[in-house]
Amino acid sequence: MRSTVRLRILITCGVLVAAGVGGWQLLPSDDVRTDPVSVGTTDEVTSLDPAGAYDAGSWAMYSNVFQSLLTFKPGSTTPVPDAAESCKFLGSGLTKYQCTLRDDLTFAGGRKVTAEDVEYSFERMLRIKTDVGPQPLFPTLKNVVASGRTVTFNLSGRDATFPLKVATGAGSIVDKDQYPADTLRTGLAVDGSGPYVLKEYKPGESALLEPNPKYRGAITKSGGPVLVKYFGQSEDLAAAWKSQQVDVTHRQLPPSFLSTLESDGRTRLTEAESAEIRNLNFNVRPGSPMADKAVRQAVAAVIDRPEITTGAYKGTVEPLYSLIPQGFVGHSTAFYDLNPAPSAKKAAELLEEAGVRTPVAFTFGVRKDATYEAEAAEVKRQLEETGLFEVKVVVADWKSFQKGYARGAYDAYTVGWLPDFPDSDSFTAPLVGTQNTLHNGFSSKRIDTLIASTQQFSDRSRATGDFREIQDEVADDVPLVPLWQKKDYVLSTEAVGGSQYLTDGTGIWRLWELNWI
Repeated sequence: MRSTVRLRILITCGVLVAAGVGGWQLLPSDDVRTDPVSVGTTDEVTSLDPAGAYDAGSWAMYSNVFQSLLTFKPGSTTPVPDAAESCKFLGSGLTKYQCTLRDDLTFAGGRKVTAEDVEYSFERMLRIKTDVGPQPLFPTLKNVVASGRTVTFNLSGRDATFPLKVATGAGSIVDKDQYPADTLRTGLAVDGSGPYVLKEYKPGESALLEPNPKYRGAITKSGGPVLVKYFGQSEDLAAAWKSQQVDVTHRQLPPSFLSTLESDGRTRLTEAESAEIRNLNFNVRPGSPMADKAVRQAVAAVIDRPEITTGAYKGTVEPLYSLIPQGFVGHSTAFYDLNPAPSAKKAAELLEEAGVRTPVAFTFGVRKDATYEAEAAEVKRQLEETGLFEVKVVVADWKSFQKGYARGAYDAYTVGWLPDFPDSDSFTAPLVGTQNTLHNGFSSKRIDTLIASTQQFSDRSRATGDFREIQDEVADDVPLVPLWQKKDYVLSTEAVGGSQYLTDGTGIWRLWELNWI
């Protein structure tokens, strides 16, 4: 999918101009602002160590303070060299990928970046294998070999998507002298070679980023200082915007705020095509009621997506009936094809045929947030109204929630998902492959085989049939139920330029695009 950004200006910012010889010129100003642009978000940084996090908030930070060998230019789905001078597959097998490192890279601490640092970064990430780390993104990576300025990745099978994965936060390069080999780094320091340096960090509160004068890579624009402010809930972020505590907001404003947004004399709204989705995930480990396929199928038969999207989300999201969202290769409507309308009768028949006693009692984990809790309440209402289920909703803060579902503390749980890279594979292998990032115990040999098949094609359209078959398998086995897909929204004041380039669906947070105007 090629992400496109559509900018809707609620209030058009006027620019002072004066007539001069040869045309119009900007008026000079003595009041050049040097203070940081403040950006508010509800995304949380769970770890400053790239080996320890696989979430949107952490990766947003990584894309600014670390470099990967490759990156994405705005609006493009093809990765380009960043820390690398060049990268390519060797031969035609798509099992050996080699990059030549730039020779002018320096970590924030002053040490030269070497190919050994790249090898170390990948190998330690695979070795540490934290419960919420990014290692599930690299199931085909056997080993990494550094020699001189070259880095060679040896894969266990054909994987045309491997360069896309290298360009993500999982490919962040760390200083091997500062990050321990077998454990995550503790403390609040960061040693990367990205376009920013982290000058001050207050967990859960703020992060002050200043331009890195030593940065060399794909980004040619020099950004200004940025102060990221973290808010616990979407309502807190909305309140901060209204009270002018932030100049830009991104992820997540409450639906009630977005749906009633009106011009107030200082607002720009960027509406970007996005692939953010949200699923109801099931813990299929032995001992959970969701280990029974019939129970999962019964839940899928009852869920009424329009009631969720128009209720808790005020129409700011769209119902999703498939694992792969609209706009991506292979998108289908597999769940709608099986259940075109919610049916308590069908759910009852499925449970009766399987000999399942009702009501089925299960725990439902949800991240603490007014919108997510409203969503959970609606799902609970729909299921319990059938008389077939008893749902106990368990609310937890983000870190506790992550660790909870990773260890199997909930029978069901809702998680939002942003693609790691702009390809349908980002919705298959990490979500329904064996040892997936959801840690739900799900495994299917047939789906694993199909995932491997999709990865062998450089021409991604040739994988369409396999992607659709994966979705059919998922709709039948139901390790998860897709709920909705949404666009991405960025609000900024009229004093800030570049907010339309902050995000484009590639997973990179381009803080360097923001500037005072």
